[in-house]
Amino acid sequence: MKAAVLNQVGDTKLELREDVTTADVGPQEIRIRVKATGVCHSDLSAMDGTLPALAPGIIGHEGAGEVVEVGGLVTTLTPGDHVVLTFVAPCDDCVNCHRGQPHLCAVNAIAAFSSPRFRVGETAVFGYAGLGTFAEELVVPASAAVKIDDDVPFEIAALVACGVMTGVGAVINTARVEPGASVLVIGCGGVGISVIQGARLAGAAQIIAVDPVLDKHETAKRFGATHATTPDGLAALNAELAGNMGFDYAFDVVGIPATIRSAWDNARRGGTVVVVGAGRADAMVEFSAQELFLHDKRLVGSFYGGANVQRDYQRLLQLWRTGRLDLEGMISKRITLDEINDGLDALRGPGGLIRQIVTFS
Repeated sequence: MKAAVLNQVGDTKLELREDVTTADVGPQEIRIRVKATGVCHSDLSAMDGTLPALAPGIIGHEGAGEVVEVGGLVTTLTPGDHVVLTFVAPCDDCVNCHRGQPHLCAVNAIAAFSSPRFRVGETAVFGYAGLGTFAEELVVPASAAVKIDDDVPFEIAALVACGVMTGVGAVINTARVEPGASVLVIGCGGVGISVIQGARLAGAAQIIAVDPVLDKHETAKRFGATHATTPDGLAALNAELAGNMGFDYAFDVVGIPATIRSAWDNARRGGTVVVVGAGRADAMVEFSAQELFLHDKRLVGSFYGGANVQRDYQRLLQLWRTGRLDLEGMISKRITLDEINDGLDALRGPGGLIRQIVTFS
């Protein structure tokens, strides 16, 4: 089959190969024929080493497809089922799963770094984050797939698999924004737009979008932002809207020290700062001991939007069905796997792309 291979971490291009095969299907695993996958900034982060990934490997972690084979012990899925994939497959038996935090389950995440999912020629290779959706087929644990109705378009389902779940989940699961709140969102890419949509769903009265790219401001307003500004204009908006007191919730969707610090500085005393962006392991953010004590702010991380995928995927799709969550509008471009490198190059630029979707025949 065809797949896009990362040969070395640090490469800026993926190699399209047609001699790729999957691992055999184990007793608790399934084979998926990928129908659509999003091109996410985390894929770039895997390629450049910001996020951990093994090479050679197959990149891609935001996908949907059709089950074509199931292992002998799988009872929840059958061939022909349509599914959304998750890169955090719960084991349902560890301490994190039992305490109601399946998104923090590490069992299958660790296995992703020890169990190759593919072969390229004669070389065993790994799937990024346990998946590898830049391939026509893949083999995953059955718990990495959530069944959806057959009438949900695969490209819509693929969006739910990462970007939308991460952004909306950060609002409704992690921060639990309440109606009437003021919400600051720094970074207006695909995940940032999803945070904005989540804030709108939660009933936020003010949603302030911050991005240095002016083209993204109108996009942010179209999805629910009440105000939009560049980083240089944020201080003036804080003064105008909050009397320099700051906002109830501040979401950093970039993941670099400067933007995390800005989120902190622009949250009110007693407010909540949520770090959604995936930063580098060596990127350090500095706070004084006194300000942590004195300002009484809550600083939290939000990994994968605190997702319970069996619950939340269906919840997001129901919001889409009722017109309250705009997923069609988040698809900026449809491309083929042969065009994947062009799609990644566009994502590296400063433009207003939200999500490019790779569709498979």
